[in-house]
Amino acid sequence: MSIAIGCLILAAALIYIAKIPVAVAMAKLDGRYDNHHPRAQQARLTGFGARALAAHQNAIEAFPLFAAGVLAALWAGAALETVNTLCIVFIVARVIYMVLYWMDLDKLRSTVWFVGLIASFWLMALAV
Repeated sequence: MSIAIGCLILAAALIYIAKIPVAVAMAKLDGRYDNHHPRAQQARLTGFGARALAAHQNAIEAFPLFAAGVLAALWAGAALETVNTLCIVFIVARVIYMVLYWMDLDKLRSTVWFVGLIASFWLMALAV
């Protein structure tokens, strides 16, 4: 398996990894995870729980652009070394982004988000 495809799989997994602290916060909110009405329970999260939910939702939002970039770059036969590097940059940025969101470091988080966004667009540009 190539590094790019491995990063694509990891980016998909990060969506669900980011859900773990949300589920923990939900369980603490009412003493249990409300599987009957999880979105209603999520809407009541504050502080860390709300930030964890936002990080999870942002992972969902970031994935399609990254996936499109990876697949376009690979399909176009872009230099694999460059594709792999950008994929690693994206994954590292997304992991750091999640942690910064949890820690409520907003300005640094936004900077790291931008790095991941640029990596996704750069992957797309390689297909041109």
